[in-house]
Amino acid sequence: MRAGLSRNIKRVVIKLGTGVLTDPRKRPDLVQFAQLVAQVAALRARGAEVVLVTSGAVGAGMGALGFERRPADLADLQACAAVGQSRLMALYESLFRHYELSVGQVLLTHDDLADHARHLNARNTLRTLLARGIVPVINENDAVSVTELKFGDNDRLSALVACLLPADLLVILTTADGLIEGFGGPAPHRRSVVEQIDASIEGMASGTRSATAVGGMITKILAAKMVARAGVPLVIAPGRKFDVLPRILDGEDEGTLFQPQPTRLSARKRWIAFFQRVAGSLVLDDGAVLAVRDEGRSLLAPGIRSAEGEFAAGDLVSLRDAEGREFARGLARRAASEIGSASGRGEVVHRDDLVIL
Repeated sequence: MRAGLSRNIKRVVIKLGTGVLTDPRKRPDLVQFAQLVAQVAALRARGAEVVLVTSGAVGAGMGALGFERRPADLADLQACAAVGQSRLMALYESLFRHYELSVGQVLLTHDDLADHARHLNARNTLRTLLARGIVPVINENDAVSVTELKFGDNDRLSALVACLLPADLLVILTTADGLIEGFGGPAPHRRSVVEQIDASIEGMASGTRSATAVGGMITKILAAKMVARAGVPLVIAPGRKFDVLPRILDGEDEGTLFQPQPTRLSARKRWIAFFQRVAGSLVLDDGAVLAVRDEGRSLLAPGIRSAEGEFAAGDLVSLRDAEGREFARGLARRAASEIGSASGRGEVVHRDDLVIL
């Protein structure tokens, strides 16, 4: 078995990118859809639960509405998504029916996962679908999403879904063979395993130039950082290889494996770290950084050098060292206006509400 992957992978989240689902005309590539569904059915036949996070709705709508490039206007994007999403689900339902599998559509906005009650409801819905043998097909609700509600891209959405369940493995299928070292140089080669994501790994990523896609390798590295901290391995692999998914679960050297940290975060800690938007930042002195990061203590007001942003009690704040590097996130027990005041000299972030990144 490939080092860093468990032999007992039972729950897999698979993200299908626009580039692996559409043809050069930006229309759904039916051969691709068919071979990917066949691979998912093979995983289900061996007992794995599978969740799909799919792109392609905007691309399918673009073809139907005559757009050559991804529209910049929000209303046009939402119109493409509305037309394309129904076509996308009809195609999945038809293909999975050949394997006597049913699908369930789940459309999400960021707020669905940020609000704690809705977060738990989404998790329960997905787990119930899986328990009943259904393949959940998840996409962002692009037909109604606006900037403040958006995940940003489906790489991030797939990472959040993997953290939500949680999954045993996240697979992001793309047009690349994995993370490529020396891309654009004389001797590029695929990186097989990444044990830790540092500046050199981030430097290998670049954005996308696709007319239909959003993100690129940059968003995949950010997704890898998230799931690795949560304790979930990630594989970025070529989505046009006809046997790539079974080979990954068999431990074969496919794509790039990002190894997880050895301990998983609890469900509540995952919710704190990844599912809310940061409302402000606290810059700590060296003593407070040591106490919070290395000694597991709560953050007390005297250790705060400065507060940035207009956050309220209960909001998520970023904890940074004197050089501005984020090392933790937590829920503030005091508003920004109280930091430094007589009423704000006690505990600002309790250790139970804090996650070291």
